[in-house]
Amino acid sequence: MEVTRLIRFEDAEGVARLGLWEPDPRRESLGTARLIEGDLFGRWRPTDAVVRVRRLRAPVDPPNIYGIGLNYREHAAEGKRDVPDKPLIFIKATTSVIDPGAPIELPKSAPNKVDFEAELAVVIGRRARDVPESRVAEYLLGYTCANDVTARDCQKELDGQWARAKSFDTFCPLGPCIVPVGQLDPNDLAVRSRLNGQVMQDACTADMIFSAAYLVSYLSSQFTLLPGTVICTGTPAGVGFARNPRVFLRAGDVISVEVGGIGMLTNPVRGPVC
Repeated sequence: MEVTRLIRFEDAEGVARLGLWEPDPRRESLGTARLIEGDLFGRWRPTDAVVRVRRLRAPVDPPNIYGIGLNYREHAAEGKRDVPDKPLIFIKATTSVIDPGAPIELPKSAPNKVDFEAELAVVIGRRARDVPESRVAEYLLGYTCANDVTARDCQKELDGQWARAKSFDTFCPLGPCIVPVGQLDPNDLAVRSRLNGQVMQDACTADMIFSAAYLVSYLSSQFTLLPGTVICTGTPAGVGFARNPRVFLRAGDVISVEVGGIGMLTNPVRGPVC
């Protein structure tokens, strides 16, 4: 089934727009977009105007970002961790969000053990509180790709909790688009990462311990989920810290996250900015 791809982007004049994306199948450009009128979190409709996409932006500007740790069985196993009996929740700073193609910056205070995590991300469409799992779809805008970049030394050796490790500037690439709810089965999507073209993670959301719908319901019973909230649903096996030898991001690398039916999110890596 052909899916709808909602994007935030800049047109040829650099004006920020919302549109329905038609990627260039030859990948010689970013393609075109049919402009949207209205509010993604309210009523919107496509217009007849089609413009060239000069630059993709993160598809949403989230008021909050929630992450889920150890949500794939194989990922828990590679870290020699027990399968959790309830979701392990953390928060990423909203200032960590960057656009597709923008550089991930290795932080000056922790540049040596920065890891990649390919994830399916859920975008909340309307205010949600205490939502039963059977009604979650009514509260979603759709799905996108996320890279939950993590400084492993901060996470595992230095801090004792995850806030800094997950929240450095540039540590949450999002994109390239949002596929609206109802057009994909979030329980059966391929999730991959590629580092400099080499496949590092290759799994399916069927390996999730807690489904996307369960996570939205569970989180909504803990906090009010505002429109635009992003939920990173966890990463599969193959992350850098669990490899032998370990693999961490280095200046000059290119890391890509791909989720089936959504597309590919690619970001270069650069060294600490002095």
